[in-house]
Amino acid sequence: MKRHSHRRKIRMDSSGPRSACSMFALLVGGSQVLGLTSVVLTGVWMGHYRGGFAWDGSEQEFNLHPLCMVLGLVFLQGDAILVYRVFRNEAKKNVKLLHGIIHLLALIISIVGIVAVFDSHRAAKYPNMYSLHSWCGMATLVLFSLQWVMGLLFFLFPVSSSWLRASYLPVHVFCGLVLLAMAVGTSLLGITEKLLFSIMSTYSTFPPEGVLANVLGVLLVCFGLLLAYMITRDEYRRPPNPEEESLAVHFKTLTEGGSPTMP
Repeated sequence: MKRHSHRRKIRMDSSGPRSACSMFALLVGGSQVLGLTSVVLTGVWMGHYRGGFAWDGSEQEFNLHPLCMVLGLVFLQGDAILVYRVFRNEAKKNVKLLHGIIHLLALIISIVGIVAVFDSHRAAKYPNMYSLHSWCGMATLVLFSLQWVMGLLFFLFPVSSSWLRASYLPVHVFCGLVLLAMAVGTSLLGITEKLLFSIMSTYSTFPPEGVLANVLGVLLVCFGLLLAYMITRDEYRRPPNPEEESLAVHFKTLTEGGSPTMP
């Protein structure tokens, strides 16, 4: 009887991690569906309703701006953060490299989007940087660039001491989540601004373009919330390794006093 209950307990304990892994896989899959659908809807909006894409200073060049920003600052930035959860059992060095590469790709695409909007505004003689959307967007891009450079110097090719990396690590993680929230919020401002400029007279009558853009905004919010949930759940974190344990020891020493000692 005892042996039977012991086996049942082992079976129940082992089912817990499998259940958590299955749920995590569903959450990751859901996030990718939301993110990719957001990118596709942005392309459909700009391609079908706003005349397509070009690089000639026209309105079609402006259309590259929302597509690049949703792809770069929202979808790719979110995936770059998520790699630490998806590949939590892989070598930390490889995951850091992938994290940095995806962030760099997001940065390049976002810069293309910024150049497109300034170029199209200059050709049409429109003013720049007067709206709340533009202020938030530029702040997000500048801080995103700074975050990437700091991550490069502190973690991918570290030039700082262990205690300095330990003190900056929680700041880096926090700023990543803040930047993702800023990117989603700025996208919502941009969607509203574009709709008011383009279809303000018919927006209240639920035209297909307005409905599509509203759905896009909802998907972006859901994408951000789903990523925030996965990133902040303890059961989805990477298991500690010697490097992380060393950083944790140094950070604890910094906050509690004393001199750091290596394990």
